[in-house]
Amino acid sequence: MKYLVTGATGGYGTYALGFLKELVPISDIAVLARTEEKAAPLKAAGFDVRLADYSDLTALEQAFTGIDRLLFVSGAPGNRQAEHQNVVDAAKSAGISYIAYTSFPQAERATSDLAADHIYTEKAIEKSGIAHTFLRNNWYFENEMPIIAAALSTGKFVYNAPTGKVGWALKREYAEVGAKALAGADFPEVLELSGKRLTYAELAQALKAVSDKEFEVVAADDKTFVSHLVETGLPDFVAELFLGFQKDIEAKDLDVESKSFEKVLGHSLTDTKEALKELLA
Repeated sequence: MKYLVTGATGGYGTYALGFLKELVPISDIAVLARTEEKAAPLKAAGFDVRLADYSDLTALEQAFTGIDRLLFVSGAPGNRQAEHQNVVDAAKSAGISYIAYTSFPQAERATSDLAADHIYTEKAIEKSGIAHTFLRNNWYFENEMPIIAAALSTGKFVYNAPTGKVGWALKREYAEVGAKALAGADFPEVLELSGKRLTYAELAQALKAVSDKEFEVVAADDKTFVSHLVETGLPDFVAELFLGFQKDIEAKDLDVESKSFEKVLGHSLTDTKEALKELLA
């Protein structure tokens, strides 16, 4: 059996490989990277390196030759639908028998602009006839580092989603499920993966407890939220992007209850305070 992880040089892919090599022989693991330079550490570690970009169908077909099971880490927004279609087409052409794909929470019902590419990709995988699991990952704790860092540096924890709840978990925990799905069998077609649902006010209180710092917790309007992040060093367009995330959260797109996460992991998720300690360390 030959396994391949895309996005292998990114954060999620790196974590997934760490778990995967404990589940299957490293000689059975291939990784996809865009350049030899980025892939050099993986090659040195003993992984079978394949080079391709999601935009190059021919290169993907070559890279997927001999692969049985694929962990398909979603690409960056932009031309994502066309690029993801290339991945699916190449997987079908190469005879890949299973795809685990990192998707979006409750994708078919989500209102977020982020969900559209994932819905498209899920449908493309379904149409391909390839067996699959859609890993509908909620939100990484790591995604909140700009807000957390701003709170610790300015004395103000500023957010824009006063009633929204998020199922935060650590990126490595989502990646562990990805590795288990890739290496395992009998996984369902859809896995909604979400940690304990919390509001930003609850997250802020947990941050106070682990940081031993006092700061004001502010449910801000759009302009104040963006300007606060810009003042801490984020470019305007990134701050606006984070405002968009806040709108998705307030719209309940990430308010998802999951009974599957810990069951698939085989252990408890990291407690919120312990997760924050890990990030701050």
